Amino acid sequence: MDFQTILYEVGSQIGWITLNRPEAMNAINQEMAGEIVSACRRAEEDESARLVIFKGAGEKAFSAGMDLKERAERSFSAIERRQLKIAPGVINFPTQAVAAISKPTIAAINGYAVGGGLEIALACDIRIASEDAKLGLTEVRRGMIPGSGGTQRLSRLVGSAKALEICLSGQLVDAKEAWRIGLVSEVVRREELLAAAERLSKAILKGAPISIRYIKEAICKGMELPLDQGLRLEADLSALIATTEDCREGPRAFAEKREPVWKGK
Repeated sequence: MDFQTILYEVGSQIGWITLNRPEAMNAINQEMAGEIVSACRRAEEDESARLVIFKGAGEKAFSAGMDLKERAERSFSAIERRQLKIAPGVINFPTQAVAAISKPTIAAINGYAVGGGLEIALACDIRIASEDAKLGLTEVRRGMIPGSGGTQRLSRLVGSAKALEICLSGQLVDAKEAWRIGLVSEVVRREELLAAAERLSKAILKGAPISIRYIKEAICKGMELPLDQGLRLEADLSALIATTEDCREGPRAFAEKREPVWKGK
């Protein structure tokens, strides 16, 4: 599949999805939105990619969010957009597609991650930022609200009071503050950003494939459940993984003082 506004590459079991409109600070137009959805589906189905990293092309931005020039020139039906977002079992929006990836996802954030750009990062499992990163949901200053998961995912990460402060003020948060409030898990120098994301990826990929998938499911789904139901989900997944060959291989490799050989089954 040929993409015009993103890049899709795989190497060392890592899928890289690059938002590739650097001349527009990787603003998300309709074409890019559709291509992100397609790339996420491709990454989900690609057996050579066990983890996915999202990044922005160029030096200025991960993504400046919605392409407001295109928005001003085109007519959008609010009702149709709403229906696309909430239609059960249908994934038509970039943040939906990112969140639907069952493999671990990392956002490597350089420069600006604003509006829909930050919402893409919020839909990832882990966020790493460069020291020059500026993050925010500025929709209030354009007569809008964060409408692709921003209000919901941000509040779950940083708490309702901080999420309200960020969304209502429309102010940008620097990398240091983003780390302090838990919006990003690590801050590194700009030139080290991709290496840091790759280093974390390789650490994750040392684990058994089924373990990785079940851990993500337990945490992500469990966050939406009452504690007792979350504990039941964890117990169910723990029981399921006990039947796998990899679950037997791990202790065996430890006892034999060697690296495990995962089969993914």
